[in-house]
Amino acid sequence: MIKGTPELIEKRREEIVNACEELYQTMSFKEITLKEIGKVTEFSRPTIYNYFQTKEEIFLALFKREYDRWNEELQSIIDENEELSKEEIADKIAASLQNRVQLLRLLSMNNFEMEANSRIELLIDFKLSYGASLKLFYRIAEKFCPDMSARDIQDLVYMFFPFMFGIYPYTAVTEKQREAMDKAEIDYNYQTVYEITYPYLLKLLGGDNASTEWCEPVADKEYEKL
Repeated sequence: MIKGTPELIEKRREEIVNACEELYQTMSFKEITLKEIGKVTEFSRPTIYNYFQTKEEIFLALFKREYDRWNEELQSIIDENEELSKEEIADKIAASLQNRVQLLRLLSMNNFEMEANSRIELLIDFKLSYGASLKLFYRIAEKFCPDMSARDIQDLVYMFFPFMFGIYPYTAVTEKQREAMDKAEIDYNYQTVYEITYPYLLKLLGGDNASTEWCEPVADKEYEKL
């Protein structure tokens, strides 16, 4: 059992997650170990096990925090604007993701393994933050796009969120990858997060006379859950 006040326990958990985030700036998921995290925090590996049982649980906590940070930006779009055109919605959401490159990088990882190797209570905590992002998206569309039906908004969310998984690999390119593309004679147009997100989201919103073929809708009860 972990000893200490709830405040102290949370402080130590945050310190461990902060250490993981610091290492993640220069290291890959595979390279980061509990031993490496221990070096940054000065916690021993047995001590870290008191707070997180696996490396995946630490990354899941970092992932949750990234969703929470993005949720603050999505909430500000709702709170700070009375009206927005679809072009303005796409602009603000694309700009918010430009600020959340770490979230996009985490999305590009093997999320299945991360979730599979985390305890259910931590996974539920993460899903609450993820679910909040879905709900905020619905609220943005409902507030600023009165012409969109509930089914339209449902389709928007279920098309845009899977799209987010692929943004990072198309916008974060290493010199090694550039060299390989050049030698393979692939003329690829490298884009920023904003540049790749804005036009796609605008098409999903139906703005700027854009037309989109919607995917098959999910059951109505899925929308009602959110």
